[in-house]
Amino acid sequence: MRILALETASEACSAALWHDGAVYQRLEVAPRRHGELILVMAEAVMAEAGCRRSDLDLVAFGRGPGAFTGLRIAAGVAQGIAFARDLPVAPVSSLQALAQGALRERGWRRVLAAFDARMGEVYWGAFDAGAGDAMALVGEERVCGPAAVPVPDEGRWYGAGSGWDAYGGELAGALGPRLAEAEGGRHPEARDVAQLAVAIAAAGATVAAEAALPVYLRNQVATPRS
Repeated sequence: MRILALETASEACSAALWHDGAVYQRLEVAPRRHGELILVMAEAVMAEAGCRRSDLDLVAFGRGPGAFTGLRIAAGVAQGIAFARDLPVAPVSSLQALAQGALRERGWRRVLAAFDARMGEVYWGAFDAGAGDAMALVGEERVCGPAAVPVPDEGRWYGAGSGWDAYGGELAGALGPRLAEAEGGRHPEARDVAQLAVAIAAAGATVAAEAALPVYLRNQVATPRS
């Protein structure tokens, strides 16, 4: 299976080509340059893998939550490629991709993923790998104040993502002894979007291009003027 994956929900922009477990990726932390970079990155990873668009089996993208403009870029590019080649699409939670990266790099199997949502809030999700190799959502993703995040019922958990940079103290206070360690400065990556898309495809849960839409969690995008 050849999967082209795109992730632009955070300050990092990345594209990856998954070919039966081999992964080729380009990633750059480049705020406000995602629209400029993402197609160049996609073409670069396909060229490195010796893959043409006509060889693709699936397109995957980080569907959010995250930066509104970034989400629209990834969704739009994924839709365009999928429409052109009549390909299925796998929308992947960007919070889940962040947690998957923490599992891949740090071996953390229980992750509290948090993005800085601005306006005094975080995008939040709890993910548990269980005995497998893919993170699964526990409960639901949400946007809320850091003091209002749901506390897991049991066990020790690890925090990851930009929400911990912005609100680490408040989050740690809310979680108490459930928090083992936290690491900000992490971003979701396309290579993890691709891995999670494999499971989505195996479960028959891909969607048509027109249904490949971002998930914002929040409808309000700016602070109202007083």
